[in-house]
Amino acid sequence: MNDPKPLRNDALCLEALRRMTPSQRRAKALELVELSRKLLKAGQRRQFPRHSEAELHAVYLKRLAAARDDVRG
Repeated sequence: MNDPKPLRNDALCLEALRRMTPSQRRAKALELVELSRKLLKAGQRRQFPRHSEAELHAVYLKRLAAARDDVRG
């Protein structure tokens, strides 16, 4: 798979990150993790509209484990 061509926004984002303190970068990373979690859960609710919250949570945990396994190889 080829990486997409870097966009001007990529450079702007990197520049903004470089200006942040380590504490600010850590806070931004946690914010992005939370956003990713919310997007994943929203997608699951659309994909499985009849699932209970417990069933959705089980799917969420399964997908997190699969993603972790993919990263670890």
